[in-house]
Amino acid sequence: MLSAILISLAVVFVAELGDKSQLITMTYALRHRWWVVLSGVGVAAMLVHGLSVAIGHFLGLTLPDRPIAFAGAVAFLLFAVWTWREGRSGGEEDVRVAEPRFVVLAIISSFLLAELGDKTMLATVTLASDHHWAGVWIGATAGMVLADGAAIAAGVLLHKRLPERFLHSLASLLFLLFGLWLLFDSALGLRWVALAVTGSVALAAAVAAVGSARRRRRAAVDVDTQESPLESSARSIDRSPGY
Repeated sequence: MLSAILISLAVVFVAELGDKSQLITMTYALRHRWWVVLSGVGVAAMLVHGLSVAIGHFLGLTLPDRPIAFAGAVAFLLFAVWTWREGRSGGEEDVRVAEPRFVVLAIISSFLLAELGDKTMLATVTLASDHHWAGVWIGATAGMVLADGAAIAAGVLLHKRLPERFLHSLASLLFLLFGLWLLFDSALGLRWVALAVTGSVALAAAVAAVGSARRRRRAAVDVDTQESPLESSARSIDRSPGY
């Protein structure tokens, strides 16, 4: 059992590095408290790897990939709209984090939909067929929580250094990209279309962000250089012959 824990922890930890679940975790950590995100990740990891162990050790079944991917794509597109509307609902100081109970449910559901049929789940299924099922479950859950914990730390660091409205826009964009990729690549099997669509959306967002930053900088410069009426009157008096 100990060997199953160590092997599963190492395999899942390495498999999660750079995976979409890490990006999803960081996206949630940009907007919500770290302990809320970590709680949702822990519950989702227990559920998804428990299902993997059951499939690999007890059932020997396979999951329908495309219906699950389509459901995940729809969920992420809805998350993108929800996050965008939440960020645009008020001014910079009016943006509020959603209630933790709803956030945890959103994290769990998005992780389940993202991980079903993913390489991490397939690795857990394979390990459970040859090793102690309880050890695989414990090790895989711990590996996923550790890997996604690093993503939470990155999200918390960015949250401290970037403005709230920008973080909401970034989170919305990431959810949109996740949804489009799942829709075109996993659900429809169109890898090149997925690359083209997500790349175009990311490029358009980057161009829009650069243009918005330049406009704000130009507006700030105009405000700084604009002369008030009192300053103009004082300058004209100083230039008059009597003074």
